[in-house]
Amino acid sequence: MLEVLTGSGLAIAAGLNAYIPLLILGLAGRYLDFVHLPASWTWLSNGWVLVVLAVLLVIEVIADKIPAVDSINDVLQTVVRPVAGGIAFGTGAGTTTAVVTDPAKFFTSYAWVPVAIGVLLALATHATKATARPALNAATVGTAAPVVSTAEDIGSVLLSVAAVLAPLLVLVGIAVLVVGFILLRRRSRAKKAQAQT
Repeated sequence: MLEVLTGSGLAIAAGLNAYIPLLILGLAGRYLDFVHLPASWTWLSNGWVLVVLAVLLVIEVIADKIPAVDSINDVLQTVVRPVAGGIAFGTGAGTTTAVVTDPAKFFTSYAWVPVAIGVLLALATHATKATARPALNAATVGTAAPVVSTAEDIGSVLLSVAAVLAPLLVLVGIAVLVVGFILLRRRSRAKKAQAQT
């Protein structure tokens, strides 16, 4: 069960920001003694891979804060975020940590299944984000973009860290994301309705 929560938390975080969970996994695998990435995913903790992920993260963070550019970025990320989610779920669900001691027990066969689950979770999260953001930008004349993007980045970091260190907290994180999305949609619709009257 913890393996599923770890993988799910990382994949959902990748749907918000593709590079945060991969960078956190890579750094954890490289610098934390109690995190051991699966053999097929150890490349994620390579120094050059971490540098590339950090550079891509900086670009993503900046692009996602600018109205209109964030929507273009979301189109480009339609492939990247689900792939990152697949990698994150496959790596996270197979990673040995202090709380997940036998990842192979859950995924004894069908190695593609965790990657496919991660792709679907990240794609669903990304699709929700990508459809909500243009409406939110229109309702607030773009002023919400940096605020919402920052909240998404913080959520991605917290969800990724929770997934690696305390997978049960992923349930809380998912609940907070769902409630936050619902509140943002309501607020966006209310502002849009006010603007039309």
